[in-house]
Formats: sequence, structure tokens, C-alpha cells
Amino acid sequence: MPNRKEFDQSLGELRQLLTAMGDHVVHALEEAVLSLQRLDIEQAKIIIGNDYKLNELEEKVMEIGSRLIVTQQPVAKDLRRIIVAFKISSDLERMGDLALDIAKVTLRLQDSTLIQPLVDIPRMADIVGQMTKESIQSYLDENTDLAYKVGVDDDQVDHMYSGMIRELHNYMIDHAVDGPQVMLLNLTGRYIERIGDHATNIGESVVYLVTGVRPDLNR
Repeated sequence: MPNRKEFDQSLGELRQLLTAMGDHVVHALEEAVLSLQRLDIEQAKIIIGNDYKLNELEEKVMEIGSRLIVTQQPVAKDLRRIIVAFKISSDLERMGDLALDIAKVTLRLQDSTLIQPLVDIPRMADIVGQMTKESIQSYLDENTDLAYKVGVDDDQVDHMYSGMIRELHNYMIDHAVDGPQVMLLNLTGRYIERIGDHATNIGESVVYLVTGVRPDLNR
């Protein structure tokens, strides 16, 4: 028979690990965008060097969750809690990889000068960082309203990204020599937009956890 106390303690560990993963992602995103704004190569290298920490946290989530399934044989919502923890950790790990990709853009622009001060990229990153925080909070509180809000905010990010693509395209028409950097900035916007999509996925997982039905918030 499942040991409820042990089960709840392990669920608490999963919540702590996912919170730590979320904090790591938000910090990595903030620092990666700053490294790009400043073309700070050393800061970008630090972000890349710290990526292993996120992978270790994900491994712990998988280890604890797998052990719970084998030893406690959870059903219904208890089983969903573990499945959702697996899914959220996977999304967060991918979000961390995308923040890493932004830092790698900084490295690729070494010895360059930005064609113009970054405006849209930091704004998008601010929104996506807040989305990430709210997606994790919605999980901790099992708050579906907050989970749906993340989906609404993602629409704003998508709109900003579309505008950024148009602006960069128009810029490149008259400044073809800057094409390689324009493409890298375009990629950076895409990385941030994808982080937002993964935050929305977390919101979907929260709704599934609470209701048993997974909605489509990435529209």
C-alpha cells in the first residue's frame, strides 16, 4: 500500500526542483540577453558553462518521479502530478538550451558592433521571463487562471516577434552587408519566442494536472 507521507514528501521535492529549474531558466535568459546587448563574451561563456546545473536538476526530477511510479504505484491525479513534473522539467530543460543559444549568438558576434541598440529583443525577453515565472507559480498553486494568462501573454510575444522580423527584413534591404548579423538577431528573437512557447506548454500541463484535459494554449 502506498505510503502517503513519503509520497507527499517526494512530491515536495519535485516542486522544489522544478522551482529551481525555473529560476535557472529566468536567470540564464536575463544574463544571455544582457551579454548580447553588451557583447560581453565572458558573460556568455559563464552562461554556457552553467548549463550542466539545469541538466542535473532535470535528472533528479526523472529519478524521483520514476521511483515514485515504481514504489508507490500512483493513480488518477497523483499519477498526473508525476507525469506533469516530467513534462515541465523537459520544457524547462529546452528553455535553458534556448537561453544557451542566445549566449552562443554573443560569441558569434565577437569583435563586432551591433548594427543598432537592441529594443525588441530585451522587451520580448522581459515578457517571456515573466511568463516563465508565472507558469511555475501556476504549477505550484495549481492555478489554471494564471496558466491561461501565460497563453495570452504568448500571443503578445508572437506579435512582437513578427514585427521584429519585418523591421530586420526592411533594414537588410538597405544594408545587405549586415546580413549575417541580421540573421543572428532574427534567430535570437526566434529563440526567445520558443522559450515563450515552452512556458505556454507548462501552462497547458498545469491545466491538465487540475482538470485531466490538456488545452491548446499555443495558437
